[in-house]
Amino acid sequence: MGAPVTATPQARPSAPPPWRARRWWADAAGGAAMASVVAVTALWTAHGGIQQLEGVDDGLTSLGRLTGLLSADLMLLQVLMMARIPWVERAYGQDALARRHRWFGFTSFWLLVAHLVATIAGYAATGRQGFVRQAWDLVATYPGMLLAVGGTAAIGLVVVTSVRAARQAMRYESWHLLHLYAYLGLALALPHQLWTGADFVATPWARAYWWTLYLTAAGCVVLFRVGLPLWRTLRHRLVVDAVVPEAPGIVSVHLRGRDLHRLPVRPGQFFLWRFLDGPGWTRANPYSLSAGPQADRLRITVKDLGDGSARLARLRPGTRVAVEGPYGVLTGTADRGRPVLMLAAGIGITVMRALLDDPAISRRHVTLLYRTRTVEEAAFGRELAALAARQRLYVLPLSGPRPRHASFLPANLATDPDPAVLRRLVPHVRDCDVYLCGPQPWMRAVQQALAAAGTPRDRIHAEQFGW
Repeated sequence: MGAPVTATPQARPSAPPPWRARRWWADAAGGAAMASVVAVTALWTAHGGIQQLEGVDDGLTSLGRLTGLLSADLMLLQVLMMARIPWVERAYGQDALARRHRWFGFTSFWLLVAHLVATIAGYAATGRQGFVRQAWDLVATYPGMLLAVGGTAAIGLVVVTSVRAARQAMRYESWHLLHLYAYLGLALALPHQLWTGADFVATPWARAYWWTLYLTAAGCVVLFRVGLPLWRTLRHRLVVDAVVPEAPGIVSVHLRGRDLHRLPVRPGQFFLWRFLDGPGWTRANPYSLSAGPQADRLRITVKDLGDGSARLARLRPGTRVAVEGPYGVLTGTADRGRPVLMLAAGIGITVMRALLDDPAISRRHVTLLYRTRTVEEAAFGRELAALAARQRLYVLPLSGPRPRHASFLPANLATDPDPAVLRRLVPHVRDCDVYLCGPQPWMRAVQQALAAAGTPRDRIHAEQFGW
């Protein structure tokens, strides 16, 4: 099915295991986020926000101040969530952070809309003029307001393109480029806060709070989104070693570099990759490792799903590579007493193939259910057969067309309910640590079947990579 790897895997020199974020990092980060919302509300209250709610005109203006402050606070928290802070990312996982980022994003946008409407309405009531005329006066005469309008437009563009239907209609590369306008929106809004934001400049405490939050967000972006990736790229000097076809539309990219034993990566994690082969190199794409990291080798396996992934098949040996990461929490667990069940669909097999090289999993009894539409689409056939010959691995292909109803099984097996088939295929499913990766609808169907089959929720390990 796929071309075998001809190079003998090279043992990775012993090194301290990658730093694991403790659960308290998640609690601390969540607590800090809630504390920031409380602090903003307290600053608004200290500046007479509640007292001003008694009148209509002052009340609307005061409400506009509060919603604007909360909107700015949530936007900055968004930036921090996606700044790739290692301890926070390893405590939550990128999929959990992305869901919170999305919720914060839409909430902050609607708070921004409320800020605009309430503020303009409050000023209009005070000045006894129409809403539209007042909006024009604010933009034309107040310092920083024109820049704020530009920032609002940039943020609105990001929000519109983040709606699920819009995302699905766009290429990942285009969506990612437009998403960067959020940084522009925040930068354009800052002068408005500095020049006209009463709650920003009223007291030293207010100035200290907002400057600390802005500088922390900017510093984390520079340090963890720019500085750390640049340092790792220069240190490890990754280049393309070979491009190997695995199945129709699927290729493996083998990479070599130096000091990769010092790269804190584990099987199951992913990087953001930039291949410096010409136009478009600035746009990063997330790809998981498809084999355990070696002393001087890494491997990713990619399916042709868009412009970014299609060009990987044309990469030439020697092409330099910039990396950002590693990210992800879909790694082997410490408990080696339980058997392991892996479920993969399509290109999701890459993560499972890498996990099979993890010592926390390779020494255990592993059952792999591999879902593809056709037998020809399956990758790593020879590799999986070789692994099954030397370790306790049982591979069960699940090939065939989709059934008419929602199911993770092919049509020929989906005649019975998913939980019943799952228990028949894996009688010990309740006792397993479960790892799954594939399209999001397929993963939801698997999780429902696992829950109905009696697998405890805390033993199901999954990470969604959809954007």
